[in-house]
Amino acid sequence: MAANPQTSALNGLARALVQAGRIKEAEAETLLTQAAATRSSFIEQLVGTRKMSSPDIARFASDTFGYPLLDLNAFDDAHIQKTAIDRKLIASHRVVPLHKRGNRLSVAIADPTNLRALDEIRFQTGMAVDPVIVDESQLAPLVTKLSESAEDTLKNLTNEDINLEFHDEDAAEKTEDASALEVDDAPVVKFIQKMLLDAINEGASDIHFEPYEKSYRIRFRTDGILREIAAPPLVIKEKIASRIKVISRLNIAEKRVPQDGRMRLVLSKSRAIDFRVSTLPTMYGEKIVLRILDPSSATLGIDALGYDPDQKTLLLDAIQRPYGMVLVTGPTGSGKTVSLYTCLNILNKPGINISTAEDPAEIPLPGINQVNIDDRQGLTFPVALKAFLRQDPDIIMVGEIRDLETAEISIKAAQTGHMVLSTLHTNDAPSTLTRLMNMGIPTFNIASSILLITAQRLVRRLCTCKKPLDTPIETLLNAGFTEEDLDGSWSLQGPGECDRCKGSGYKGRVGLYQVMPVTEAIQRLIMANGTALDIAVQAQKEGVNDLRRSGLLKVKQGLTSLDEILGSTNV
Repeated sequence: MAANPQTSALNGLARALVQAGRIKEAEAETLLTQAAATRSSFIEQLVGTRKMSSPDIARFASDTFGYPLLDLNAFDDAHIQKTAIDRKLIASHRVVPLHKRGNRLSVAIADPTNLRALDEIRFQTGMAVDPVIVDESQLAPLVTKLSESAEDTLKNLTNEDINLEFHDEDAAEKTEDASALEVDDAPVVKFIQKMLLDAINEGASDIHFEPYEKSYRIRFRTDGILREIAAPPLVIKEKIASRIKVISRLNIAEKRVPQDGRMRLVLSKSRAIDFRVSTLPTMYGEKIVLRILDPSSATLGIDALGYDPDQKTLLLDAIQRPYGMVLVTGPTGSGKTVSLYTCLNILNKPGINISTAEDPAEIPLPGINQVNIDDRQGLTFPVALKAFLRQDPDIIMVGEIRDLETAEISIKAAQTGHMVLSTLHTNDAPSTLTRLMNMGIPTFNIASSILLITAQRLVRRLCTCKKPLDTPIETLLNAGFTEEDLDGSWSLQGPGECDRCKGSGYKGRVGLYQVMPVTEAIQRLIMANGTALDIAVQAQKEGVNDLRRSGLLKVKQGLTSLDEILGSTNV
């Protein structure tokens, strides 16, 4: 039967649908006219009439024209050949390059009769094109995602006008590297500023920029927990890394070895935040971690740290002594630096000479002589300490006792009329003393120089949305509560959910402390080569709470949850 003249005026998918009796000729012509006027596709207009669904059209096109049908929801987006076709071509013709084999390119398309699109792809790529039919409703969001530039994605993630200032004290010395100019990209700069500002506003301690094979993610560590914040396009990983390295005065050409640097973000005339920058070469690019160094954390005051009243009294009495050593111990991220800085602020008076050796100095403290350790230049902890002793010091702070030489000089300083503050990486206060013995320090030097040891942890503080929990008495007793504790005067609190804590049930952190003065009884144990267990038993007799007991008291006060204490302390 001869085709209707009007039908013959139609082309492609519209003509096939009319010939198959799925739609009328007049409807097809109207839909084509509307598609041209609105710069949309014929399929979109047809789906809008509800005469055929998008999956029905895909099945019809596959059966009629003999091309394979693919469910895009079952296809891994990571395998898409994103760079095979120009973004503009993807957007204008609604096509997605799926697979490349030899000189053939498989292309996802909803309308295989769009010959103009297929011809342009052949011309641009120089490859043979194999159409694969897909559902238009699945294709549309993928086309939008692929056709959107990295800059557009960053603008959407930023979603506001950010214009903060990075402060560079040595700008005059900066070399005019051509590669540095390449990363002067406004969307990338604003995106980085947005991430930094969000991290500061959320009270994060660290920002992680992490490249992987098929994705890129940014995470904040807030209240000790890492949480994914953004997933920018993978293609900008080099720009982000280069920009951060330029601001931090790192070598942007060196990508094979770790680098450490520092940068400052100026928030206002009265407030600036420093960041400690660390880069690490990984399989898929440079991972960058920024530690946020907020000067306000060093001036919180000892009452804000969470010491119990008797613990605070012991600590303040020890640091006010004219000479001796006070040690703060705990794992990385337990708040040792803030505790030491708080003590230094208390001691920082016009008539006192204070010097610190740190690796590196995290927060500038006016009135205190801070020295950055640089092993590559020969400025080690022992070298700095020896120099301090020739500088008429009253108080010396050693960032960390790492080796025997540093320990010996620190103890010598404590024995010769100086107050020495330092840190060690040990689990509790009693094991700190045995650690020094194992390092080779004579027991009489340990017993005569160390005044007090503070072990500490940080646990998450319950948000104001906390709620009472019904917990069996046996569970509380097994956790370490005594029967005297369970007198009914308090109730166990657990995390709730609210906007303030973003549903986590926790907001902020509180410290757990074991404050152990080195008494005469403990000195005798040290001289007798007593074990950490012997010292712990004696400390308990003298009323020193271990970390678990200190944590249980915080639970009774409703400051944190039992799960937090059980997860951060040993029995």
